[in-house]
Amino acid sequence: MGAIVFNLTTAALMVLLFKSGLALVGEDTLRCRPVPWAAVGLTAVAIGGVVLQLSWPGAMDALDDDPRRSGWWRVVTAVFLQNGGLSGGAWNIVTLAVVAALAQWFWRGPLMLVLFAAGILLPERIDALFGETAHSTDPRNFAGSSGATYFLAATLAGALLLTAPTMKTRLLALAAPLAGLAMWLTQSNGHGLVTVHGFLLGTAALPLSRHLPRRPAPAAPTPGNEGSARPTTD
Repeated sequence: MGAIVFNLTTAALMVLLFKSGLALVGEDTLRCRPVPWAAVGLTAVAIGGVVLQLSWPGAMDALDDDPRRSGWWRVVTAVFLQNGGLSGGAWNIVTLAVVAALAQWFWRGPLMLVLFAAGILLPERIDALFGETAHSTDPRNFAGSSGATYFLAATLAGALLLTAPTMKTRLLALAAPLAGLAMWLTQSNGHGLVTVHGFLLGTAALPLSRHLPRRPAPAAPTPGNEGSARPTTD
């Protein structure tokens, strides 16, 4: 029962993050958006990691983040391996594809990739800063893209908090990190903690990103004139 509750709350957190990203980007503009090629590339690498696992029995031993093994590359390569079975791996790749697309449409490709990399590297550094140097011994934590994906999705919630035009939307933005913090405190669910980290980074990154050149978002198509909106290029 504990595992079921853990999985359900983790999925519910992603739903909150997805709704925040959708509110930030604008659901009515999605059909006018350009192909998010950086997100496509990131997803392709994740799929390539699964193919490598299926074709090379030694992939996990060589590339996962087992603390008993040495290798500076493991913290990065482990993100592109999956160890949650068929359903868990499919969930991780689908959520990565969706979140990366939303993040690219808002942050743009290069900054999206930087924030995804931050989701890989920063949580461990933050843990060390607060004295949490012990590595998990649970093999389920040795691989998987979900942590970096939740982190990236949470940056969108952080940006939404600072740009939301209504109190209802701001409450939606706040719901994800508050739920994540509750999950961390009650379940020791790492997805909740990285959501808090990503949310804080999103609020910090937004003012900086405004100094970068950005093309305006595409206008939503008006009824009866759906083909008139022209997508922007990234």
